[in-house]
Amino acid sequence: MSAFPSARPEATAGTAGRSLARPPRDLRLDVVRGWMQLSIFISHVAGSAFAWAIHASWGLSDSSEQFVLLSGLTLGSVFTLKAARDGAAMARADLRSRTLRLYGTHLLVFAGFAAMVFALGLVPALRGDVMGFGWCWLAEAPWLALPAAATMLYQPEFMGILPVFVWCMLLLPGFLALAGRCGAWALLPSLAAWGAVQLGWVALPGLGGRDLEFDPLAWQLIFLIGAYAGRLALLRGGLPRHRGLTLAAAAVVALGLLARLVEHGLLPGPALAAAALQHKEVLAPARLLHALALAWLVAALVPREAGWMRLAPLQWLAAIGRHSLGVFCVGLFLAHGATVALRLWPAQAGWLDPVLIGTGIAVLGGVALRAERRRAPPPPWRTVAAMG
Repeated sequence: MSAFPSARPEATAGTAGRSLARPPRDLRLDVVRGWMQLSIFISHVAGSAFAWAIHASWGLSDSSEQFVLLSGLTLGSVFTLKAARDGAAMARADLRSRTLRLYGTHLLVFAGFAAMVFALGLVPALRGDVMGFGWCWLAEAPWLALPAAATMLYQPEFMGILPVFVWCMLLLPGFLALAGRCGAWALLPSLAAWGAVQLGWVALPGLGGRDLEFDPLAWQLIFLIGAYAGRLALLRGGLPRHRGLTLAAAAVVALGLLARLVEHGLLPGPALAAAALQHKEVLAPARLLHALALAWLVAALVPREAGWMRLAPLQWLAAIGRHSLGVFCVGLFLAHGATVALRLWPAQAGWLDPVLIGTGIAVLGGVALRAERRRAPPPPWRTVAAMG
């Protein structure tokens, strides 16, 4: 989103032994990810008036589509670069390590969220949450629910997005190998699987009486589109510009905004968005088209380097974007806590809502800045002391 990496390769091939230049970090990606993390946090706080401030309220797609697309874009570029420099086996090993870490993170979040829901369920007003959020199977038959959770097919509320990334990452090596042989035609099987889901021919079943929040048979398409774009951008030094596509993307985004304005009662007209906004779990066509159009517009219209990106608030957003996984996980817990508070004290929502949202955003920023400090190189004096 080029939010697409725009590397200048030393050679335009993706096989081992060829030299490719590592693309410089694209600040736009970090800023966009940071904004999307805040949007996700706010959207998860049920009943918050601040939901009107996020882009999901004004279009046909939301941050979920963009995160899956950007994950594919980044990993497609990284895998291609590692395969070219170190060989396909090393690239697969690196991706396998990333996938296992993400899988472990999902299981930890699952366990932590379950503990929180069960603990809050001791409050009389919240006793229905164990069932309402889909955790009753774990309470009634943990010997079945825990193995099901390990398969990632048991998905209580908010437990559906990280498994999509894991499943898509498992597809990545084979897809990129196919893309190396037949180019964009490698997307044809992915498109066919997505189409079969839209037609109701196939569906991955959920367990424990819960449907999947995101069917990976459908959501793999936007991930692999991103992966193909990331590979192409690395090998060609950026993605081609096309004025016609930019105008078409602008029209799609404008139609999405119009549909939302009608839905919110701000303009007269038919409820155009009603059907399009449904079926997020299978990545309905309108959602997919809107997400790709929005990503293309950011890529085409936002400059790679701009002075406003160096402003302190944007740097703060970029820090959140660089540490998206940790911020996302913490945000799930904060959002649920804020939702519970608004439910328990609805009469105080006028002042409680902004306090909860503001505190949550500050905490998420703190999580990101702490991770930045941990990642930063040690100061020279500490390096010298260590050498001594």
